[in-house]
Amino acid sequence: MRIIVHLTPKASQNKVEGWAEDVKGEKVLRVKVTAVPESGKANDALIKLLSVFFKVPKSKVSVIRGATSRVKHLEILLNSD
Repeated sequence: MRIIVHLTPKASQNKVEGWAEDVKGEKVLRVKVTAVPESGKANDALIKLLSVFFKVPKSKVSVIRGATSRVKHLEILLNSD
């Protein structure tokens, strides 16, 4: 599955806030992480948080676009049980 995430780094807690619409009317998942946006730390925290949220290994979550932006496109490979 592919999703768009609006990431807020340097937040007070790691949290998946939920779905919202951006200015274009697209669905985005709003996520906050405590990590700073330096050297990929916020992206790593995002991947770790979403792997727990979607119950998949971290290796199944990847940023495919927007690595240095707050708006990121992610691919999540869900388990096919």
